[in-house]
Formats: sequence, C-alpha cells, structure tokens
Amino acid sequence: MRQFADNQGNQWTASVSRADGPDYKGRYVMVLENDSGQSVALEDIRWNTEKTAYRTLQTMSDVELRRRLRSAAGRSAAQESAST
Repeated sequence: MRQFADNQGNQWTASVSRADGPDYKGRYVMVLENDSGQSVALEDIRWNTEKTAYRTLQTMSDVELRRRLRSAAGRSAAQESAST
C-alpha cells in the first residue's frame, strides 16, 4: 500500500486488488481509496503477480499517483454523465 495526497490535500491509499477471471494475466488491479471510504478501481492498470503490483506501487511517484487519480476521476464523471 502507498499513501499520497491529492491536489486538494486529501489523503488517498493506493493498493492492489485481485480480480479473478478465466485468465491469470492481469489479475491484479490498482485501487485508490480515500479516508472517507470512496474507492476507485483502475481496471486499465493490471499486473500478472501481486509481487510485481506492490513493487510498482512502491516505485511510483506521488505525481504519477495523482495523475492516475485525476484520470480515473475524469473517466468516472464521463461515465456518470453518459448514463443520465
């Protein structure tokens, strides 16, 4: 797990979740969660092993984590507006 702050100073945790399926490739995905319990799974960021996923999270900069969060928030807002 990795702690970081977004541009407004809110605290987030980047972690890994296992997504079971018929293919083992890309089974682990990035999940971002804030202190209030809001969670965003980034399905486009996948790893084959848990070890690789956590190693990657540890080497990502805070800038990269904030960029991924902004990207996920933008996609989420676009999906909500498309469904209404």
